[in-house]
Amino acid sequence: METLLDGLAMVEGARWHDGRLWFAHWGVGEVIAVDLDGKAEVVAPGPEQMGWAFDWLPDGRRVTTGDAIRIDGEIVREGGANEVVVDPRGHVFVDGIDGGFSFTEPGWIDLVSPDGTSRRVADDIRFPNGMVVTPDGSTLVIAESVGGCLTAFDLRDDGSLDGRRTWADGLGPDGIAIDAAGGIWAQTADTFAHSGDPSAPAGAVVRVLDGGEITHRIETPMPCFACTVSDEHLFLLCNEWEGFEKAAEVLARRSSRVFVVALEDVPRV
Repeated sequence: METLLDGLAMVEGARWHDGRLWFAHWGVGEVIAVDLDGKAEVVAPGPEQMGWAFDWLPDGRRVTTGDAIRIDGEIVREGGANEVVVDPRGHVFVDGIDGGFSFTEPGWIDLVSPDGTSRRVADDIRFPNGMVVTPDGSTLVIAESVGGCLTAFDLRDDGSLDGRRTWADGLGPDGIAIDAAGGIWAQTADTFAHSGDPSAPAGAVVRVLDGGEITHRIETPMPCFACTVSDEHLFLLCNEWEGFEKAAEVLARRSSRVFVVALEDVPRV
């Protein structure tokens, strides 16, 4: 595992796109893209807050969450959302919790059209976080961070979700990724036990199949908030974490780092 980029405030929302890693630079309000040589550039503005992400429509327009849903910077729906994923048909799914970052209130998933109309397609999500769609477009999986699990839904042609079930349990998932073979990369349950104590476990990222079988595991030197994959690499976006009450201090330290490892070098379980 090598450091690809450091000196960052807080990193989230990892995406592999057009030959580079793209991610949300929380607290700064930037979308950054970096190549495998570590050459980085700010490619777009983003909300100057925590809790936002982005993805692309099939026609190349970028959807961004945060205090509103934006397409290429233009607001299409007022109201906040956390993560976003776009399926192969162009359906845009966003998630969130009414009232912001609440660990007690149930969360939801909304289907948002480019014209700004939306409808709720799932609720009672225990702190919704990262979402992925399987390569065949048949299943949406969401990370329930407080629930400690990955939850799967059958994804219908009209964007409806049904057939809710557990993909994997006993995790601490946040920003997740799916590879071409359908394995999901997610954080382990001890990832966010890290409290600033250097002796505390920073956690790990595992590759887990539908049903809960873990095939790979890699330790992370810092808590991993998000990950993504290319055909050959796994990218790990890591931040210090001491709770929301100390988030401003952590942002100011600019201690966040992006790591990269060849997929063939990730240890098998």
